[in-house]
Order: sequence, then C-alpha cells, then structure tokens
Amino acid sequence: MDPDVTKPRERAAARRLRRTQGLPYKVIAAQLAVSPATAHAWTADIQITPQQAERNLREAGRLRGANWRERCRARRLAYQEEGRERARLCEPLHAAGCMLYWAEGSKSRNVLKIANSDPFLLRFFVRFLNECFGLLANDYLVRVNCYTTPDRPIDVVERYWSRTLELPRGAFRKPTLNHFPTSSSGTKKGKLPYGVCTVGVRRSTWLVQHIYGAIQEYGGFNEPGWLD
Repeated sequence: MDPDVTKPRERAAARRLRRTQGLPYKVIAAQLAVSPATAHAWTADIQITPQQAERNLREAGRLRGANWRERCRARRLAYQEEGRERARLCEPLHAAGCMLYWAEGSKSRNVLKIANSDPFLLRFFVRFLNECFGLLANDYLVRVNCYTTPDRPIDVVERYWSRTLELPRGAFRKPTLNHFPTSSSGTKKGKLPYGVCTVGVRRSTWLVQHIYGAIQEYGGFNEPGWLD
C-alpha cells in the first residue's frame, strides 16, 4: 500500500525534518522507521541549503571513517585471536620467534619490522617467519643503515646481509649511509662493520597482530595498545 496514505504523520515529519534541518534521507528514514527510498520519495522536492549539504557531506565522511576504523579493528582483533590459538599449540619455534619480536621488534600496529646488528638474530627471525607463516622472498623489505669505507662500500654490505638472511638483493631498499668513519664504522674490531639491518614484511598487519596475540597468550597478559 502507498506509504503516503498509510503513514501521513511520518510523511509530514519527514518533510519537516528535511525542510527545517536539511537532514539526509537515510537519517530521516532511520528516525521515522521507514525505508530510505520512502524518505526520498516524500522529500525529494525540498531543496536544502548549501550549508546543510556541506554539513551532510562532512557527517557522512565522519561516519564512513568511523565504520572503516571499526572494521579494521575487528580484523586486527581476529588476527590476534589467531595468534592466541597458535600459541596454545606450544610450538617452540613459534614461541621463540614471538618472544624475540616482543624484545626487539617495532611495536607498530600495522607494520612488522625488526632492526638489529646481530646477523644470527635476524637470520633466526627470518627462519621463524618462513617456517611458521610460509613467507617467501618477495614478501620481505630489507634496509641497511651503515657507515661505508673505501674497502667496504654499500654493495659489499648489502651482499653480506643478502647472504646472511638468504634473501635476494631485490628485497633491499635504499640504504641509509654515512661515509665518515666513527667509532662504530668498522675501523675498530667488533664495531658493527656491517651496520644495522632492518627486516620488514609487506602488507603485514595480519602478521604483526598475530604475533601480538601470541605474545599476550604466552605472557598471560592483555595489551590493548597493540590493538588500538
């Protein structure tokens, strides 16, 4: 049946809301418990002011942003729960890798990244990612921060890390260099001759949130800051 006939009060209220407040059709529909199509049919002939139209656009953008943030949070929470479930399996390599990231990794919400000068530590971490999550060489992003010398240019440094991590040179991004020797330039024995290497993973929200969930399960605590 025609809603103009069955809901005259709602129709009058819809026209009043559109005319006096310039509300969007969906908002009017929600307030009056009718469909957006019905609200549109009742009020389409009413012109709203440019100020009202601009306000409606801003509010729609705010709501879209809030909905997007909530969906992203729900996904992060699901990834953390997957990590918690994996932790309950008590796999030694998984536990060791997650604890290593807890100690040394960046605590970004959406990006997995770990930086260190210890080649054995980073090689173990890459092994953890490969064996526990099936990562491939093209999933990685590697960056070197180092001092260079005439007998140890950046090409030599990157080859060293490439061999150590068993990752191709194509995974390496533009390095951060300092050409002036300092106490940590490698001129003194044992002073970071190959600098600091950062290992990251592309599109890694799922992975870092999995690790956060596992860390919390292993450690028996909750850290909302890793989620929000």
